[in-house]
Amino acid sequence: MDFVSIRIITHDVARLVAFYEKAMGASAAWATEDFAELGTPTASLAIAGTRTVPLFAPGSARPADNHSVIIEFLVEDVDRVHENLTGLVTDFVAGPTTMPWGNRSLLFRDPDGNLVNFFTPVTPAAITKFTR
Repeated sequence: MDFVSIRIITHDVARLVAFYEKAMGASAAWATEDFAELGTPTASLAIAGTRTVPLFAPGSARPADNHSVIIEFLVEDVDRVHENLTGLVTDFVAGPTTMPWGNRSLLFRDPDGNLVNFFTPVTPAAITKFTR
């Protein structure tokens, strides 16, 4: 089994896609006006509008209502990314902080309130874990 994607349901696909394009420095591939994906080498971030929810199961997902998932991205230099996100991100939850497990993490909320963690491994064990 391969993990390939996480999907965010939103009321405003264009706004959220534009945010992630800037934050990730990537371009989205649009399938329809209700669905776009931003790819990375290991997985994709899919962003879909509320009109797509009934295709799976009516009422099964609600936009801007995530209180349990943190969307995480491995970045080369989290401190530099933090500087680059200033002005784009309006809700930094925690500035760059080195975690006990060896990652330097930056936690913020996207425009829908989803928690996002950009992190860089900084200890030898963490670096080894994420070396490709």
